[in-house]
Amino acid sequence: MSSSIADQAGIMPVAGKRLNPAELKIDLFCRGLLIDGTCRIKEEGRPVCCHPGDFASGLELILPGEIKELWVNVPIREKFVEDSPYHLRRRQGAYRLFDERHDLNYSVKLAPKPEWYDLQTARGTPMSRIGMLQGTFLAIDFGEPDRFWFRGRTPDPSSGGKAAEPASFPAKSVEDVVETAAAAQKKSRITFALLRGGSLGAGGLAGIFPYVQALKQEVGILVGVQFPPEEDLSVYERARSLGVDHFSFWFECFNQNHLDRFAPAAAANHRRERSMRALEYCARIMGKGRVSGELIAGIEPVEDTLRSIEYFVGVGALPLISIFRPLRGTEMENLAPPDYAEMLRVFRHVYQSCRAHNLPLGIAPNIRLSALPHPEDTLYLEPDLQEGRAYQRWIFTLQQMMRPYFLRRMRKRTPPQA
Repeated sequence: MSSSIADQAGIMPVAGKRLNPAELKIDLFCRGLLIDGTCRIKEEGRPVCCHPGDFASGLELILPGEIKELWVNVPIREKFVEDSPYHLRRRQGAYRLFDERHDLNYSVKLAPKPEWYDLQTARGTPMSRIGMLQGTFLAIDFGEPDRFWFRGRTPDPSSGGKAAEPASFPAKSVEDVVETAAAAQKKSRITFALLRGGSLGAGGLAGIFPYVQALKQEVGILVGVQFPPEEDLSVYERARSLGVDHFSFWFECFNQNHLDRFAPAAAANHRRERSMRALEYCARIMGKGRVSGELIAGIEPVEDTLRSIEYFVGVGALPLISIFRPLRGTEMENLAPPDYAEMLRVFRHVYQSCRAHNLPLGIAPNIRLSALPHPEDTLYLEPDLQEGRAYQRWIFTLQQMMRPYFLRRMRKRTPPQA
């Protein structure tokens, strides 16, 4: 988008204008930040994830706001961060984010380090190897990240010219997962665990049914799953009967040409068709807002991303849109990050589409996403204050009405009788 068009659209940062929390979160994804020597991240903050290819491999910050605080996983290691105007500094025990372009600064907080990260399970496994917090939810991986740019990665200079090794995801026992989730629930007050299957392929979802059953019976927690789409749709009925609360489907790109560029064309065609079929099926059996479609903005043309948002919302799914991060050690590490103005346009479209379809946002308790701007975050992007407040009041009413429902969903389930 040219600067003149962006100015006319009212989405360019204005010199001296403070960004609201959602705008700031988007800009941080696009620019990253530099950490001043006064900061005490290791002592006072959450450990930075070191898995290559993971979008949550940045610094976890909390942005205060009037509607609600936003969590953001800010890029700090990527090449483009070297030119960031944002500098994090510690002053008298508090953290402030300085924008060197406009002589502005923002109060921020470090996400606290979870106490249970240093604990071990009864089997002697460090709990931080079983699951990690992303924002306020627990992410548990059962395979390598399924990210198309992770294939054919370039050599990592820090590894002496050898190709960077993929992240290691050891086998995880049901007992270890239950212990870790229980500790996270007790010490970090989590309400939601996301089980991710990465590149396990079709048939992987059924393999985690024992984990879902154990989490529901022994911990009492909301459970989401993100696995490759299944050909046999009856698997999703079985997962729902075991207590799965949310299904998530990863689309990567919506534009077929861009998908073909980074993945084998035949597999990409088949995968997207299966994903759409599974997404639509789960949206029907689960209800509006209990399924999400995920993809990356900033790789394909923005018009295609806007089209994907309309598709997701149209079938009753939450549009979870990540902002492309050219991660080090990946095939695309030398690409430029997306333009802030275009990303702001994308997330304003998220808001407008969700409101137009009366999609409930942020209904489940205490789920804050840091690796991407959640649709609930876009409540800050409503230009019409009166319309925005009406939508917020409706959402707040739904939150109160649905509270007993989620409390029931978080009760420990009675094991089935033999």
